[in-house]
Amino acid sequence: MRDKIKQAKRIIIKIGTSSLTHENGKINLSKMEKLAQVLTDLNNSGREVVLVSSGAIGAGMQRIGRNKRPEDLPLKQATAAIGQAILMQIYQKFFGEYNQVIAQILLTKDVIEDEIKKNNAKNTFQTLLELGVIPIINENDCISTTQIEGYRFGDNDTLSATVAQLIDADTLILLTDIDGLYTGNPKEDSHAVFIPQVDDITQEIEALAGGAGSKLGTGGMATKIVAAKIAKMWGTDTIVASGEHIEILNAILEGQEIGTWFVANRKGV
Repeated sequence: MRDKIKQAKRIIIKIGTSSLTHENGKINLSKMEKLAQVLTDLNNSGREVVLVSSGAIGAGMQRIGRNKRPEDLPLKQATAAIGQAILMQIYQKFFGEYNQVIAQILLTKDVIEDEIKKNNAKNTFQTLLELGVIPIINENDCISTTQIEGYRFGDNDTLSATVAQLIDADTLILLTDIDGLYTGNPKEDSHAVFIPQVDDITQEIEALAGGAGSKLGTGGMATKIVAAKIAKMWGTDTIVASGEHIEILNAILEGQEIGTWFVANRKGV
């Protein structure tokens, strides 16, 4: 059933803050190192890999000694600025151990909405992928604000789906803190049933999504559903799966029935 996923060549992998940090909010270095190893190996196998990585604010919080996500906008932006540099420094170290070249791309929504900027971004992505580079993407939180209407993605799930459309990705994998979509919240409902495949994102499917995720992140299953809808419109399949064990990426791309598969129409149909 998942041969389509096995054949995917251009992959976007989004990993959230909760999957990159310990419960105390500090960066999980062993997980980031494993992520670098797995993505490098996928790249070596001939797949084109793009990483959308959260964690900038979490990394910034750790550096300035805070254990609660800032609510004040200027402080949030400053924390993101501090943390983004730390995040990339860590990625450079771990990917460098495997001789994998990476690049940082910080996006704002106006890049997607402006045709010239959009084409420039597409050309940059295409060239990086042709060179075998793994782009690492985040929203440019330092200048993106909710006060500037229309110029913020709001979460990296939506960002990753938008990038999927921008680069014509085959598959989007959203790694989160649960196994996928359930009929209820599995953290609260022991009778919740796992849903392995979604062919149509109906109102009933949307209603199954919960609210916000962890105290460190901004997402939740609701934003995963929104991302899957965006990706589906452009022919990109979406897998929502647990990011607890990074090696799960290999199993997913081998076609194993892991996570919830939001099936997209064939491209061009």
